[in-house]
Amino acid sequence: MNYKVFFFFAIVLLSYQPLLAQDTLAYEVQRQRVNSLLEQRSARFGQFDQSLKARTGIFGLKTKKDMQASIDILKEIVRTDNNIFKETKVLLDYKDMEKTFISSEAQQSTKRINGYISTISKLEKKQEEQLLKIQQLQQTSSRYLVVSLFSILLVIVLVLFLIKNRKRS
Repeated sequence: MNYKVFFFFAIVLLSYQPLLAQDTLAYEVQRQRVNSLLEQRSARFGQFDQSLKARTGIFGLKTKKDMQASIDILKEIVRTDNNIFKETKVLLDYKDMEKTFISSEAQQSTKRINGYISTISKLEKKQEEQLLKIQQLQQTSSRYLVVSLFSILLVIVLVLFLIKNRKRS
């Protein structure tokens, strides 16, 4: 009986795999978006580093144009950082949503499993009661069989006795 219960639970657990394919795909797209923004930031930082080294003025000095280019690159880095924060927040929201979904699915699965366990327990109890009834009926049947055999034997003895008495008379 226990192997049937185990087999039943194995089927139930395997049939309720979370359907997170779409959420996982969205998460991966979002993760790639964040990685792309990080690469853009890294590239802009490289541009900023080059702009700091640029000196196009007389005697190798920095010009106002050089400094403005560095400031513009820094502004782009800040914008990129802000985008990274926003996209990372969305990424974290996906993770939170996924955790909530998984938690909900786990609770539902636990409730289903507890329901199955309760049903199985009730059925096992009912089966035990039926087995007891069967044993009682078998005992009663055995008694009736013994009484019937004894009665038939008594009737046979009585008939033989009567036949023997008739032959004498």
